[in-house]
Amino acid sequence: MIDRTGLAEFLRNRRGALQPEDVGLPRGPRRRTEGLRREEVAALCHMSADYYSRLERERGPQPSPQMLVSIAQGLHLSLDERDHMFRLAGHNPPARGSLSGEHISPGLLRVLDRLSDTPAEINTELGETLKQSPMGIALTGDTTRFTGPARSSGYRWFTDPAARQFYAPEEHALLTRMYAAGLREIVTLRGPDSRAAQLAELLLDRSEEFRRVWHDHEVGIRPHDVKHFVHPEVGPLELTCQRLVDPGQAHSLLVYTAVPGSESYEKLQVLAVIGAQALQ
Repeated sequence: MIDRTGLAEFLRNRRGALQPEDVGLPRGPRRRTEGLRREEVAALCHMSADYYSRLERERGPQPSPQMLVSIAQGLHLSLDERDHMFRLAGHNPPARGSLSGEHISPGLLRVLDRLSDTPAEINTELGETLKQSPMGIALTGDTTRFTGPARSSGYRWFTDPAARQFYAPEEHALLTRMYAAGLREIVTLRGPDSRAAQLAELLLDRSEEFRRVWHDHEVGIRPHDVKHFVHPEVGPLELTCQRLVDPGQAHSLLVYTAVPGSESYEKLQVLAVIGAQALQ
């Protein structure tokens, strides 16, 4: 049963503890609210301000588990705080395994939120995009929109020709080997009953190219430090990729930068303007 009073108090407390700079928002000179405003939290949680406000006022329907997951990420909750909120809302928390699924750690979220002017994304070990910076969306599109096995970038690489359009053709052969080798390593690490193993079985059934490289039994194929993108608006880009790993949850934060003063650096400035206009 939902504890409306407890849930409302918890949400108000966590909202008040977050500052705008914690989530990548400007503070503004006339700000009087202690912590975040309700409408700011609602936007971070991808829900209406009215819906979120009703939760804090002990009104409205019982939030679904999917809604609670969004609130947990929007408020940058730890796993313990997330589980507590689930119980207050009258639901059992998501099961915890050796990995923590798709719940991004608050620390990794704080880093991403400070990269609003840089292409960046947080991925699972299967290449499922959990969150992107605005510039990350401008670079490769919104890759959080996919569902089912297509959420995996490796799965899309072998089953959707459109997945290759953002990468220079000379890199395709290496990326093909890298995706197959990376998935093989994860299957070995996680076991035959894992999601990685299920993904490999799907690809073996649906992609002749995957079957060919899979049977080469390659491991340890790593991407180049400099990636060559092909953007439909600004053209070729040479970007260095830095990777920050959260080993407790098998998540990676990928950050893409260009050498200052280079042609790619100038193109990123143009891309920032294009991305901002697209969001208006």
